[in-house]
Amino acid sequence: MFIQTENTPNPLTVKFLPGRAVMEVGVAEFKTIDQAAASPLAQQLFQLGEITNVFFGSDFISVSKDEKAKWDALKTRIMAVIMEHYTIGQPLFHEGQAPEDKHGAQDDDDELTVQIKELLDQRVRPMVAMDGGDIVFEKFEKGIVYLQMRGACAGCPSSTMTLKSGIENMLRHYVPEVLEVRQSSL
Repeated sequence: MFIQTENTPNPLTVKFLPGRAVMEVGVAEFKTIDQAAASPLAQQLFQLGEITNVFFGSDFISVSKDEKAKWDALKTRIMAVIMEHYTIGQPLFHEGQAPEDKHGAQDDDDELTVQIKELLDQRVRPMVAMDGGDIVFEKFEKGIVYLQMRGACAGCPSSTMTLKSGIENMLRHYVPEVLEVRQSSL
């Protein structure tokens, strides 16, 4: 097994590409070792110490470290954990603990919300995933779209620019009712 790595715009996060599907549907993020209890792989990564976030995408794993840790030694240890996980065939999640994919349109969404979610899914999420992260729609209220940055995008120095210059401009172009995009505090 050959695992590639890619730097992300967030200097505290590296994207690991194991050369196979990671998540068949949706994404998963773990911000603490307690949250990681649902996933053997996430648990093992947090047990390395110095890990502050683990994010599973369709074909990648983004891992964030604390500011004091050095990538030189940590990358090798992370790759060893990922390789062992896939080599011995462990499941990504413990039985019944895989997250549900709630990104797409829901039955109770209004027409504008459906349009915003479709634009995010088709135009934004694929680009954000290339940087090792994800963006989640929280709500549309009084002309304001609230989004949550995940994975490499959470805490990234360029996330505000991505929200304001990229996503907000695009949404305002296609959905004139959108006045502003804000990062959700959830």
